[in-house]
Amino acid sequence: MANAKIKQLLPSLLRNKSPLSLGQIQGILPEFIAERTLRRWLGELVTSGLLVKIGEKRGTKYTLSNKETPIPGFASNFNGYQQEAVLKGVRDLWSHTSTAIEGNTLSLKETHCILEEGLTISGKSISEHQEIIGHAKAIDLIYQAVNFPISDNLCFDLHKAVQTEKVFDIDKPYGAWKVVINGTYTVIDDKPMHFEYAHPRYVPLLMSQIIDAMNNEEIVTRQTAPKVFAKYHAAIAHVHPFWDGNGRIARLLANIPLLKSNLLPLLIPNAERFLYKQILGKYELAVGSLTDRTGPWPNIALLRELEEFCEECYLKNEEQFRDYKISD
Repeated sequence: MANAKIKQLLPSLLRNKSPLSLGQIQGILPEFIAERTLRRWLGELVTSGLLVKIGEKRGTKYTLSNKETPIPGFASNFNGYQQEAVLKGVRDLWSHTSTAIEGNTLSLKETHCILEEGLTISGKSISEHQEIIGHAKAIDLIYQAVNFPISDNLCFDLHKAVQTEKVFDIDKPYGAWKVVINGTYTVIDDKPMHFEYAHPRYVPLLMSQIIDAMNNEEIVTRQTAPKVFAKYHAAIAHVHPFWDGNGRIARLLANIPLLKSNLLPLLIPNAERFLYKQILGKYELAVGSLTDRTGPWPNIALLRELEEFCEECYLKNEEQFRDYKISD
């Protein structure tokens, strides 16, 4: 088979597959292609927008971009929403709100210009641009992940996508579980509080329990969506499995059960940032640090306030996307 034909086959060979490394891609090709040639082809496909590159150096993987084809695994619409239109709207709003909660100052319009038109925004930092682009790449990974069981590797790839500060430090692993204790200082009801997240030695077990529960989650309905999101978001944020980027990771992963059921993702408006962090902080302080004995959900009844908050957010999400609704 001519090299040109193999190059044309690459996007179709990556369809319906999790992100693959260079070596894994070589393994599925019909003929041997030299590593240097294959790397050049992949680079060209990334530049053209057909593929998405995740990670760096030996950890680099490639996946099919959602721009090339409708996302496999989704129905033709999100329970009545126009898929092609809503995918871009979700990508822009999700990237904007999730990074804004962490302090990014780019507006929704500026986020759209960066992602859709490839523009740079005058007066905004490089790191803010990178946060938006990284989050959009993570959403591409999430869209692909609806077809497969969730795994540790997906969590690691998401961390690589959202983590713009690539610190090669033994105490700050890039795309791996944390190795040092982390905590947060907050103020609840006018009282200063310090809280320590799960100890690193408990993270693999706690995350495996969360991932197993997500992979075995029943079909999510519109009525159960806020509770399901709150359950997984609270658990992942409470474990705080990475040295940084945990909020964005929690908001990404907790939406997978909703997307698997062809529902819109649940997005937290930046305007609700203060209340959102207050509710999460109160929950974590009430439950205490997680261990191998507590499991991810020691007292699920304490999630009630977060569930109600998520329901209000979901109503706002539906209002924002009402123009994308398909008429009956």
